[in-house]
Amino acid sequence: MAKIKAAVIFGGVSGEHALSLASAAEVIRNIPADKYEVICIGITRKGRWLYFPGDVSEIASGKWEFNPDCTSAFISPDPIYKGIVTIENGETSIKRVDVVFPVLQGKYGADGSLQGLLDLAGIPYVGCGLLASASCMDKSHTHMILDDYNIKTAKWRLITQREINYLDKRCSEIASELGFPLMIRPANSGSSAGSGKACDIMQLEAAVKTAFSHDNKVVVEEYISGRELEIAVFGYDNPFASNAGEIRSRESYSGSREECVSEKGLMEIPADLTSDEMNRIKETAVSAYKALGCKGMARVDFFLREDGELCLNKVSTMPGFKADCIYPQLMKELGMELPYLIDKLLEQAIDNAERAY
Repeated sequence: MAKIKAAVIFGGVSGEHALSLASAAEVIRNIPADKYEVICIGITRKGRWLYFPGDVSEIASGKWEFNPDCTSAFISPDPIYKGIVTIENGETSIKRVDVVFPVLQGKYGADGSLQGLLDLAGIPYVGCGLLASASCMDKSHTHMILDDYNIKTAKWRLITQREINYLDKRCSEIASELGFPLMIRPANSGSSAGSGKACDIMQLEAAVKTAFSHDNKVVVEEYISGRELEIAVFGYDNPFASNAGEIRSRESYSGSREECVSEKGLMEIPADLTSDEMNRIKETAVSAYKALGCKGMARVDFFLREDGELCLNKVSTMPGFKADCIYPQLMKELGMELPYLIDKLLEQAIDNAERAY
């Protein structure tokens, strides 16, 4: 029986390029070799697409793009080809693809851009579609959708680039409405770059200006103090949630939530919660997943306040996929080891596409 041709796309121009490389290497090593033929497509930090025929060990280190056997490549938007076009010495060829696993975080990877291209090409892919990816990447849209579904998030306000000429006035309004401290984030960013905390009006204005250097919209939220909980959601028609994990230490935990958690001992899985609390967070995660139109997988981040109020912080449609990243660790606690998890994600992507197209 012919193997399924699975393309893994990695790298990208976002600030999470290195995480993508490490995650892709893990995915490629754990794809069941007896069932899938892997085609590797890397995107450099400058946005160049390359077909990579080398060893997986070169990917995580970043050496892959200097391999002399790399050739220019791109996905054809013409659905008649359903594959990757490679260009070598002026000659083009087509590599047919049955399914894509896009291991890309941040802009142009998890924001719907790539998903839209794959939709045009008629190629099945793992994870959320264009609209859900874009809605989860844009924190203002995430807030608006969840507010409409009565799913609790932090109190928030949006500042657009059109308001930058009277930023002092806008910041004063927000400060009076939400109070201090405040969290400031670019609306569209897959990492913590451009984010900050403000405890007074001067810090608020400075943090907003910094955030504007990363996006043309800025979300300002009330600061929430509470336990930091993570849920992995999996599936299409009948999605289910993992048990919650809890980030136990923030002093040594810096940067993206996608960093490894098991070796550093930073996450407790399952979290120390009552059965009612655990069920409530799992149900809320699935409700948010459905409200945002997610499919395949997503990681949902929460705060649990001291008074018991549950507050959704973020939904990540393309979580890190190193074995010690949060999503794989949460799924492992359910008994879904990486090879099985990856196989099921690919299987469901193909099945979902057959019903959709």
